[in-house]
Amino acid sequence: MSEHSPYPDVAFDHVSIAYQDRIALEDVTFSIARGSFWGIIGPNGSGKTTLVRAIIGLVGARSGRIRTFGVDPRDLREQRTLIGYVPQSAEVDFSFPISVSDAVLMGGYGKAGRFRRLSRELRDATAAALERVQISDLAARQIGELSGGQRQRMLIARALVLHPRLLILDEPTAALDHTSSEGLYEWLHGLNETDGTTILLVSHDIGVVSKWVDSVACLNTRLVAHGRPSDILTTSALESMYGCGAVIFQHGHIPHMVVDADPHTHSGDGA
Repeated sequence: MSEHSPYPDVAFDHVSIAYQDRIALEDVTFSIARGSFWGIIGPNGSGKTTLVRAIIGLVGARSGRIRTFGVDPRDLREQRTLIGYVPQSAEVDFSFPISVSDAVLMGGYGKAGRFRRLSRELRDATAAALERVQISDLAARQIGELSGGQRQRMLIARALVLHPRLLILDEPTAALDHTSSEGLYEWLHGLNETDGTTILLVSHDIGVVSKWVDSVACLNTRLVAHGRPSDILTTSALESMYGCGAVIFQHGHIPHMVVDADPHTHSGDGA
């Protein structure tokens, strides 16, 4: 694919997706330009995972059109190596007896082929990815010995081995404390700024989304709103996702959300 492709990296055009009779996404339209940093927010069951699965070609649309790098993602061939995917840590079996270096190396199998002799280039790329996320000193350690922050950095290194054009992260800070989360998001922001990597971040953390991303999509089966965080992270958008008890509070430039158990008792006080 040309380095100067005229297509957005991701485009949904009136997309609806269903599992049997259950609608997971309904009439979703948006596009992600090359080099942008997007956040996807929404409650559990809102369709965030389905959206990610559709982008990488694991599910197709019941209606509408999906394009990743300008083609149907189910037809991606060599372009599939341009996508780096970082799953939630809970989806990974960290009891498997493998070193950090070998786990990261496996991220290159899509290009090297599972049964081909691993090239020196791929091994060098593995070392570079470990250095990029600052865990080169952990290369020989067993993955089960890593802390939560180290695990996330390893998964990101694994996704970076093939120098992806699009990096997708699913709740990357779910197991991290606040300081580790801030450090990870700051690092991702730098990756986006310096390398021009398109980043799609699925997160529940509205404050972090507002601080770091260029654009945010509020999802609750339908696309409630999307655009610049300062423009669309409003109480009305959050109410459409989380119910009428959702209230947004502004502390400086960073919004925070509170959801009342009983919206009728809300008094307007801060959290």
